[in-house]
Amino acid sequence: MPIRPENRDRYPADWPAISRAIKVDRAAGRCECRGECGRGYLHLDTDERCRNRHGQPAYGTGSKVVLTTAHLDHTPENCDPENLRAMCQGCHLHYDRDHHAQTRAAARRAETDGLADLFDTDTLETR
Repeated sequence: MPIRPENRDRYPADWPAISRAIKVDRAAGRCECRGECGRGYLHLDTDERCRNRHGQPAYGTGSKVVLTTAHLDHTPENCDPENLRAMCQGCHLHYDRDHHAQTRAAARRAETDGLADLFDTDTLETR
């Protein structure tokens, strides 16, 4: 997953090496998801691990698999190998879906709060 500019400083300087160690050395280019993404069992192979491999067609969609490194606790500063999982883009997006919904809601609240500051709500009348 691309790193958002506002989060870049939260990743360690050696993040590319850390991520590569997880995706290449530990996972051997294969998604490490074992269903924690919530996509159901159909994408899992007989060893109960996601079938998708980096650069290959994705199971079910045929799109090219991009292996990513997911932070299981959604905290970029926590790069403990136990907190990191090599995931195909599909599993990573599904795994992060609730976290993304929360950050979208927070961004909307911040935007709404900012708009409210533009108006003097004490003098506004409803019709």
